[in-house]
Amino acid sequence: MSSMLRVEQVSGGYEGKEVIQDVSFEVKQGEIFGILGPNGSGKSTLLKMISGVLPIEKGKILFDGKPLDQYSTKELAQKMAVLSQAHPQTFSYSVKETVSIGRYPYQKGFFRSWTEQDEQTIVRAMMQTGVVPFSHKPLQSLSGGEQQRVYLSQALAQEPKLLLLDEPTNHLDLSYQKELFDFIKTEAHEKGLTVISIFHDLNLASLYCDRLMLIQNGKVQALASPLEVIREEMIQSVYQVSVKTYPHPELPRPQMIMLPSQSKKEKQSVSFITKDMLQVDHEAIVLQTPYPLKAMSSAVIGAGVGWFTTFVNRHVPKSYDCRDSKREMEQYLRAKGFSPSETVGMMTAAQLTDGVIDEIEMEDFSVVIAVTAGVGNAVDIAKCEEHDFVLQSGTINIWVFVNGSLTDEAFIQGIMTATEAKVKAMQTMNVLDPFTKTVATGTSTDSILIAATQRGTPLSYAGPITPLGKAIGKGVYRCTVQAIEHYLKRAGQR
Repeated sequence: MSSMLRVEQVSGGYEGKEVIQDVSFEVKQGEIFGILGPNGSGKSTLLKMISGVLPIEKGKILFDGKPLDQYSTKELAQKMAVLSQAHPQTFSYSVKETVSIGRYPYQKGFFRSWTEQDEQTIVRAMMQTGVVPFSHKPLQSLSGGEQQRVYLSQALAQEPKLLLLDEPTNHLDLSYQKELFDFIKTEAHEKGLTVISIFHDLNLASLYCDRLMLIQNGKVQALASPLEVIREEMIQSVYQVSVKTYPHPELPRPQMIMLPSQSKKEKQSVSFITKDMLQVDHEAIVLQTPYPLKAMSSAVIGAGVGWFTTFVNRHVPKSYDCRDSKREMEQYLRAKGFSPSETVGMMTAAQLTDGVIDEIEMEDFSVVIAVTAGVGNAVDIAKCEEHDFVLQSGTINIWVFVNGSLTDEAFIQGIMTATEAKVKAMQTMNVLDPFTKTVATGTSTDSILIAATQRGTPLSYAGPITPLGKAIGKGVYRCTVQAIEHYLKRAGQR
C-alpha cells in the first residue's frame, strides 16, 4: 500500500515549548493507526500538527505525497477530516444543517451552490452513523453520544482520504463504540480510508488498530503491532500503573486489565483453604471459600480459567443421561442455592464417601487435594481408537487447592503434574482397559481442577521436581491410589 502520511522528525508545541520532540512515523493508505499515551504526553498536539492547525517547528509532514504546508485550507479540508473531543456550539443548528457543514470545502463562489451530489453525500453520511431520525432536531437537544455521531457524519460528508479522530468514543456507550469502530474498520480495510486516532482505551485500540504508537513526554516509546505495544512492562513504565495483559479469547489481540492496590482490610483478610472446609456426603463434595479462588478446570460448569467461590463434585447414577449435562448441572446448582457463574461443578458416578482428601504442608505454602475415583470405564490412551465414542458420567475427578500465588505456567504445569501422578497411580493399581486388556492411563471422562488463593507465597512453577510439583504429585498419586482401592473393594475386586 502507498503511504498516505509521512511524519519526519517533527518537533513543536506552544509558545516556544517543545511538546512533541523528534517524532517520526508513516501511515499507509487504508490503515487504522492508533496513538496512545498518558495525559499531557502530546497526543492532541501531534494531531493538531498533522491537521495543519498547529505549525511545526522542526521536521516535515508529507500528506498524500505533498508537503502539508503546500495545501490551502480548502484543499486540505477536501482530503482530511477531523473529529475532535470538544465542539463549540455558538449557533443552534439542526442535525442536518450541522452535517451539511462538511460539504463547505466543495462549495464554489461567493454564493454557495447546493448540488444533488452534496445532498446525497450528507444523507449517506447520516445513514452510515444512524442519525437520520434526528435530522430536523436541534443539535443541542441531543445527548453527548448522539452529538458525537452527528459530528462523525459531518467529517464523513467531507469524503476525506484521511480521518483524524481525537478520542472519538467519548460519551459513547459500548454498543455505539463497537458500531463506530466496526464502521471505521470497514471504511478503512474495504474502501481505503486512512484513519489516525487517539485512544485512552488501550483495549479498544488493540482490537481495531493495525498499528499503535505509544508516546510519553512528546517522544515515541513504541511503534509496532498491538501485540508488541500492549505489553505489561511497556504500559507499566509509561502509565505508572500495575497492569496485566492477556490474549483476547476470540482474536489474536492483547487485552489489558488494571490491578488495584489492596486495602489494609483486604490484606488482613487472608485465610487458608484446609481439608476440614470440604463438606462430604453421599450427594456431593462441596467447598465454599471466603473469597474467590483463581481456578483452571475441565469441569462441566466453570471450565477454563476463572474466579470461583464454590466447588461442587456431585454424585450421579451410572445411568445418568450426559447429553445435556451442562444445562442439567446448572439447574441442580440453582436448586441447591449455588450460583453457576461462581461455581466449578463436576460430576461422577463414583461413591463420594470413597473419595480421599489430603492436606500437605510445605515450608511456605500448603496444598489440599481431593480425589474421587471409579475405573469401570478405564481407557488406555495409546489404544483409545478401539473405543466407541459414548458419553459416560465422570469417574476420576481431581481437585488441587493451593494456598499460594500461581503464575499461568504453574497452573498448566500443575495440571500436567497431577495428570502424570494419576497415570502412575493407574499403573501401580494395575487398572486395565476392559477393551484392550492393557494398563489404563485414565478413564473416558476424567476431570481436573487446580485452584489457588493467589495470596501468600509466589509459586512460579509446578513441574515434578519443584516444591509445588512435589506436593501435587505426591498428594494426587497417594489420594488416587487410595480412592481406587476403595472403589475396587466396594466392587468386590479387592
